Amino acid sequence: MFEALDNVGGKFAFPTVAAVARMRPDLIRTILNEGHEVASHGYNHVRYPSLTAEERERDLALSLQTYRKMGVRITGFRAPYDRYTDDMPQLIDKYGLVWDGGFGYRAEHREKTYFFKVQFASGESSTTFIPLNVMSDDLMIDGRGMSPTHVSRALKAEIEKVSQTKGVIMFDLHPIRMGQKLYAPCLRDVVEYAHTLGGWCATPTEAVTYWNSHGEWKGDSSFCLLLTGDIDNWVFSDYLRRVLWRRG
Repeated sequence: MFEALDNVGGKFAFPTVAAVARMRPDLIRTILNEGHEVASHGYNHVRYPSLTAEERERDLALSLQTYRKMGVRITGFRAPYDRYTDDMPQLIDKYGLVWDGGFGYRAEHREKTYFFKVQFASGESSTTFIPLNVMSDDLMIDGRGMSPTHVSRALKAEIEKVSQTKGVIMFDLHPIRMGQKLYAPCLRDVVEYAHTLGGWCATPTEAVTYWNSHGEWKGDSSFCLLLTGDIDNWVFSDYLRRVLWRRG
């Protein structure tokens, strides 16, 4: 994936399960050293609606604490399985996260093409929420059996739509699929295509920070492309270790 994005100005964000990051801190450092972003994907890969409010907060807080101990500053979040409860925007806001890239997958937000804030009784969230496009790699590859050519074509079609709105588009493209040699070149294809339409491919933190400060995209770009992909495990043995890991 790094090779595919090299020299085309493409940035990627990896929401990563903290228990997995704790197992392989060297790979987290590699991501950062390559100029990409790491975000929180919780401490364990669990469905947040199945937890109590206290358990949800404990999982999020433990993930952020784990990264702090690793010397990694985390500013973004995506919940496992894109499953959120109604109160989670307040929890995310409480921990001072700059952006969230999963709450925007809810049906009422999915078609939005701009960043949005969430209204609380006490006022507007400081966290910026990003709509998440429906064209994920698991839908395209696992669900529809698309070839690399068709994956590129489908992503380009979504990019073309958002370029007309001057907004932002975020994809969830898991490394377990898009990191395969067969599919990684699709990333280069879509970044190059976005550039031909005047797009800017940044990390979510870069994009949100710049937009909130300037009200426009960097370099007079006409829209913004955000490439993200969750890391739930590095290899299958890591998955087993993560399940058995004693929390704390």
